[in-house]
Amino acid sequence: MASVLVVEDDQFVRSALIRHLSEASHTVRSVGTALEALREVAHFRFDVVILDLGLPDLDGGEALKMLRSITDVPVIIATARDDESEIVRLLNDGADDYLTKPFSVEHLSARMTAVLRRSRAAGAEAPPPGVLRVGGLSIDPLRRTAELDGAGLDLTRREFDLLAFLAGRPGVVVARKELLAEVWQQSYGDDQTIEVHLSWLRRKLGETAARPRYLHTLRGVGVKLQPPPDTPGAAPLAEPSA
Repeated sequence: MASVLVVEDDQFVRSALIRHLSEASHTVRSVGTALEALREVAHFRFDVVILDLGLPDLDGGEALKMLRSITDVPVIIATARDDESEIVRLLNDGADDYLTKPFSVEHLSARMTAVLRRSRAAGAEAPPPGVLRVGGLSIDPLRRTAELDGAGLDLTRREFDLLAFLAGRPGVVVARKELLAEVWQQSYGDDQTIEVHLSWLRRKLGETAARPRYLHTLRGVGVKLQPPPDTPGAAPLAEPSA
């Protein structure tokens, strides 16, 4: 059975979904706004999110992009809109499936089962990774913990995913397009999303873009993570070419 977050502002629809999902032995939490949904996924781990588009505080399409910036939880869009171009856009923006209202509980259950099966199969394909160490950084992908010089780092899910991905390729310049594809699971997107998360990471690592220690940006090329030059055994930084 799954842990489900229902994001729906229509109280009648919301109550019906909660009742039917609970009767199917799922654990259900529910909210009526996009901001509440973001708070929920930041504090709780869900197996799937059912997201309505017509939310009172923020369009569901924008809410989807914000959810994708902090979590890779499967998202099923549930809405009365049926425009094909919008469906394609939402799927490209990170939605895992799309249901047009009205739909039956059986239809929703079948879609949930399929999405969860794909998600769990993808997680089972990769062997458990070992602890990644880059200088004073220690990242444990299995326990999803990170430390800097022995002190724990308080990272959001997406910050952790970004740091772990770069730590798995120390010293390698990773293009922003690859980061979007591998960390955000998007084929295209706004570079500003990456820059914002890099800025948050730098702050937590005690550095800045002007005075980097671990995170180095090569303008127009990408980003790399490498140990500071004062770390024992670290290779010296190459001088930038003229």
